[in-house]
Amino acid sequence: MANTLTNLVPVIYESLDVVSRELVGFIPAVQRNSSGERAALNQTITLPIAPATALADTTPAVTAPNTGDQTIGNVSMTISRSKHAPIRWNGEEQRGQLNAGTYMGTLKNQFAQAFRALANQIEIDLFTTAYQNASRAYGTAGTTPFGTAGDLSDASFTRKILDDNGVPQSDLHLVLGNAAVANLRGKQTILLKANEAGSTALLREGSISTLPLDGFNLHNSAAVQAVTKGTGSDYTTNTAGYAVGATQITLITGSGTILAGDTLTFAGDSNKYVVAGVLSGGVVTLAAPGLLQAIPASATAVAVGNSATPSVAFQRQAIQLITRAPASPVGPDGKAMDMADDVIQVTDPVSGITFEVAVYRQFMQLVYHVRLAWGYQAIKQNHIALLLG
Repeated sequence: MANTLTNLVPVIYESLDVVSRELVGFIPAVQRNSSGERAALNQTITLPIAPATALADTTPAVTAPNTGDQTIGNVSMTISRSKHAPIRWNGEEQRGQLNAGTYMGTLKNQFAQAFRALANQIEIDLFTTAYQNASRAYGTAGTTPFGTAGDLSDASFTRKILDDNGVPQSDLHLVLGNAAVANLRGKQTILLKANEAGSTALLREGSISTLPLDGFNLHNSAAVQAVTKGTGSDYTTNTAGYAVGATQITLITGSGTILAGDTLTFAGDSNKYVVAGVLSGGVVTLAAPGLLQAIPASATAVAVGNSATPSVAFQRQAIQLITRAPASPVGPDGKAMDMADDVIQVTDPVSGITFEVAVYRQFMQLVYHVRLAWGYQAIKQNHIALLLG
């Protein structure tokens, strides 16, 4: 089989370079498990999770104590998406572009669009699982963060949620929407002063990636968009009472839907809890660690927060992304029997994601496929918080 994609490798990598430096914020911030191995749609992949360590007393003895055994936990993730972006040319189209001297430039742009489409879908998936599995929220729905000059408390109070939850103090990330980043660039002049911020990147280039804030590595993602809340209103809790840490709350009276990612506040408690499970059978599920303040054994008013644009703060390992090459059939000899004339894999040097590119000959035309299979999941709700906007 002719290696027909070799000459296109520089074009493909140039296209990938363009996409990897656009508004992709979640992909570089989450924990990634990426390889060129193949995986089937709906295949389950198990990731190990280290348990908490139990302390033991230190007592002098002839031999070392028989301690240290641990049961390694795991979380199962599913390859829930397998997508490809097709690029097809027929001979007439190609000849016209070749005669004009524009073919390679156009093909480069098409590959860039293909990588962009896949990256954008992954970003949306990560944003969705993140905001629907956050522990609590800070900020005011409808009010863009960092809107008051010289006031960076939006970041510090979002960080406080994670600190209160006992999140590890390293590898923290805050993925912001475009409006919040615009306020950082335009109103937070302290970040524009090199002698105070320690960098001119924000002033000269508008870059926030090299400007840590309150311990967060900052990112900008086009996937951070407005989320419409459910229609629920006028709910109260039942009279059972709920202790600190409770996550399943029974609601009575009221009407309408309460959706994953909605925020709830209970009368007498200023915390904004994020809903992890939709209202079903009169029960709503809060994300871990659940209630920080007990609900008394009486009907307590419940307020559903307004629609918002939630930026997301998290510790890297709280959100997992697995990427693989799509499954391909093999023959008795173990070799691929797909119809592709050539297949290569290219790795994005920024995100570490390995994409597969294939070319197929058809009748008087050819088609390129840029493809990827992936799965995603927020596995640690108490290590995720929202900054409402």
